[in-house]
Amino acid sequence: MKEIDIDISSLPSPAYLVDERLLKKNLETLNYVQERTGAKILLAQKGFSMHALYPLVGKYLHGVTSSSLFEARLGFEEMGKEVHVYAPAYMDREFDELLRYTDHIVFNSFDQWNRFKDRVQNAGKPISCGIRVNPEYSEIEVPLYDPCYNYSRMGVTLPNFRPEELEGIEGLHFHTMCEQNSDTLERTLKVVEEKFGQYLHGMKWLNFGGGHHITRDDYDLKTLIKCILHMKETYNVQIYLEPGEAVALNTGYLVATVLDTMHNGMDIAILDTSAECHMPDVLAMPYRPNIIGSGQPGEFPYTYRLGGMTCLAGDIIGDYSFPEPLKYGDKLVFLDMAIYSMVKNHMFNGVNLPAIASYNDEEGLKIIREFEYSDFSGRLS
Repeated sequence: MKEIDIDISSLPSPAYLVDERLLKKNLETLNYVQERTGAKILLAQKGFSMHALYPLVGKYLHGVTSSSLFEARLGFEEMGKEVHVYAPAYMDREFDELLRYTDHIVFNSFDQWNRFKDRVQNAGKPISCGIRVNPEYSEIEVPLYDPCYNYSRMGVTLPNFRPEELEGIEGLHFHTMCEQNSDTLERTLKVVEEKFGQYLHGMKWLNFGGGHHITRDDYDLKTLIKCILHMKETYNVQIYLEPGEAVALNTGYLVATVLDTMHNGMDIAILDTSAECHMPDVLAMPYRPNIIGSGQPGEFPYTYRLGGMTCLAGDIIGDYSFPEPLKYGDKLVFLDMAIYSMVKNHMFNGVNLPAIASYNDEEGLKIIREFEYSDFSGRLS
């Protein structure tokens, strides 16, 4: 099991902690792909929006992707590089402000493109427009995360594609993957080419979307590079990729503390963190995050069900075993908690959010943000 070489004794609990050394390692891998292929990789903010580290991310990546006005503004103000936007639909009252922050905008339908294209063209600056396509092919097993599932609202399928309305469109975008390797991309591209390849000739760019687990240990970089170069050379387009997870994969922790232990058919420990509030994908996926020094149930002598501090009965993180009994005050360190945690957490029950911290060798441990009552009350009325 992975260990942590950072002294967390002074860290508030609970707290998200991002190790900048590990983040930099991921960014170097992504930059290697850029240098080998000429592709531009963007940070998908939906997975990781810790803007205190955007200056570091911006040293390697070309910008951000956004799915809302607020995300676009965040990327524009905090990173200051390319800002790409895609949403299933745009709100009329926000659209003009959105255009101030973006330089690439992807429309989910030709009706939206026709509705907004005059406003884009009169924005006072060049904005490159694209259409999201749905190749109706994916290898995602969980429907909640499958943008090509039956009756999906994501993208234009081939029977609904309107080539006669492409004037002014400079790129196509597809997103069909989730936490997958490049062999999936290779198979996906064959379908994309078969269905939409004829429309790529004359385009300026093609966006492969996200879901590429590029920084995972077993990821096949050689196949990814081959895929990028094939599409780039065949259609003479700029290739974009917009991973979220791959940027901050395995770079962060959630440090929590045991508040109590009890027994009801099995040993139970209640923590000062919450699956519901602080790591909601644990319940949504669902999945069981790893904890440093723990094992599967029964692997070590003492097995506990770990629960959160909310009054939601199902606020259960999972079952874990430990070499020693858990007791009040013990620290537990959850792994891979930089992604889809800070961007999705909330204050159900009035439970406070974890502090946010980072670490690098030059400055050591830094507490970037702690939250208080006003953060809770300010969201309500």
